[in-house]
Amino acid sequence: MFNVVLVEPEIPQNTGNVARTCAAIGSTLHLVGPLGFSLEDKYLKRAGLDYWPLVEVKYYESYREFEEKNPGADKYFFSTKAKQCYADMSYNPGCYLVFGKETAGLPLEILKAHWDRCARIPMVDDARSLNLSNSVAIVVYEAMRQNGFKGLKIEGPSKK
Repeated sequence: MFNVVLVEPEIPQNTGNVARTCAAIGSTLHLVGPLGFSLEDKYLKRAGLDYWPLVEVKYYESYREFEEKNPGADKYFFSTKAKQCYADMSYNPGCYLVFGKETAGLPLEILKAHWDRCARIPMVDDARSLNLSNSVAIVVYEAMRQNGFKGLKIEGPSKK
């Protein structure tokens, strides 16, 4: 239902956790290079557990290639520099949720080009940022909530 985009992720465990989240909600994971690890990394695979076959992963050499292959995509960008709250945005099915690398976030030129589509997750002043995989989970589940959790199983098995 949604597309999760990681631009230049650096930590394989975070990307593996994001892949697991994408598998659980039926989202495509877009990895924009250069990556800070190999796609064969054991930590990446371990963090994603046995969920890798359940997630579609698309890889791009650069952000420019991502833009070229997804022209006109409905995109939202997440950064601690943004002025809007992520929960105040309206997410459409099929949109792209774009996150930057762990140490620096998204490049300023990308943010400036899409400033009205940038949002942040509220936190206290002294906190620099949240973990990337946690940020993805927070935002993507808000997007799913806004769309009625379409395609997800809401109830667990009944008690016997």
